[in-house]
Amino acid sequence: NNQLSGEIPKEIGKLINLKYLYLSHNKLSGEIPKEIGKLINLKNLYLYNNKLSGEIPKEIGKLINLDWLSLNNNKLLTGEIPKEIGNLNNLEELYLGKNQLTGKIPKEIGKLNNLTELNLENNKLTGEIPKEIGKLTNLVDLFLNKNKLSGEIPREIGKLVNSYFLLLNKNQL
Repeated sequence: NNQLSGEIPKEIGKLINLKYLYLSHNKLSGEIPKEIGKLINLKNLYLYNNKLSGEIPKEIGKLINLDWLSLNNNKLLTGEIPKEIGNLNNLEELYLGKNQLTGKIPKEIGKLNNLTELNLENNKLTGEIPKEIGKLTNLVDLFLNKNKLSGEIPREIGKLVNSYFLLLNKNQL
């Protein structure tokens, strides 16, 4: 929240002991550098409310100690959600909403057993809701609304007994 602008420098990958990176509410632009994957001690990564563009680097799957990942509301992030996101076993909160993400929700998302919040709303995601989402039994909030998801709502979604919010509206289900 400091009006920072420009790109995130690749040199950020040299901060290997970093645990918390909060760069939200700025005017950062350009791509998320793949060097961010070198920050293996990172617990929280907040890059939301910026003007970041391009694809989410698959190297983000190397951040195995990550608890919270928030890339929402950049509006210019494109491409598919990398399947490597399924490597983030410690992840509790995943926010990728309000971007231009396309493609299917990767079934690897079902590996995120500790996930309590999953927000993929307001993107351009297509295909069916993967049945693997039913494995996320700790999920409290699931926001898949305002996409282009199609098909039937999987029966496995009934296993989300801890959920308070389940938003699936404004899709083609």
